[in-house]
Amino acid sequence: MTSLARLCLERTVVEWKTFFRNWQAAFFTFLLPILIMVVFGSMFHERLLGPPGSAQIGYPQLMLAGMIGATVFSTAFSGIAIGVAIEQHEGLLKRLAATPLPRAAYFVGKIVTMLAVSLLSVAIMIAIGVAVFDITLPAGPARWATFVAVYIEGYVACAALGLAYTRIIPNASAAPAIVQPLFLALFFISGTFTLFSQMPGWMQQTAALFPLKWMAQGMRYVFLPDWFGASEPAGGPELGRVHLILLAWIVAGLAACLLFFRWHRRDDR
Repeated sequence: MTSLARLCLERTVVEWKTFFRNWQAAFFTFLLPILIMVVFGSMFHERLLGPPGSAQIGYPQLMLAGMIGATVFSTAFSGIAIGVAIEQHEGLLKRLAATPLPRAAYFVGKIVTMLAVSLLSVAIMIAIGVAVFDITLPAGPARWATFVAVYIEGYVACAALGLAYTRIIPNASAAPAIVQPLFLALFFISGTFTLFSQMPGWMQQTAALFPLKWMAQGMRYVFLPDWFGASEPAGGPELGRVHLILLAWIVAGLAACLLFFRWHRRDDR
């Protein structure tokens, strides 16, 4: 193992331990999406009807697709933005920058840790969905390949945006208050737990400006039957457009990181 790889692994272990020591961060980032799915999945039992002769789907099946997208957004954007902002304003990043630790190791540790948290959270949601809500998993490699692609594209885009977003956070105590309202607003308007096509037009247009809507749409293609594509606003899953927009957000997010991310606090000179 190379020196850089070893340092990245060691930093990832540190980040993993640090994350679970902060129960507030663990709750909002890790447990909240699972709790929302269990509560809403237990409350609503209506079934969605497709064309004659097609299989029905339950509300939890629809919600699972959206909640996976929300989990990726929560861990990659909210988790990283809050965690990095707190460490930035407490001076940890400035101290790390003065050590021999490569800066890449810090970013790898943070990003890999939150990716592992999101994967664990999604795995638990899928397990609960199958065991409790009788959710049907997708069949065939094409659906799972789309799952992996949308997951990775969405995670990278949101992680980059989370790092860039730290620039507008004025201090450590304000981090949750600055980050969570944006996440909650997009959570409610991006079709994460309801039919996106039934939402007001202005909400659909606003949600389409952000990556969460496109992650949820890609996951609906993965977990819902083919006939459901006709329920999308464009009359189909638009997979090509989903990938294109998420890739565009990756480019925009990385550019925003280069422009706005800082290792020091605002009041440092």
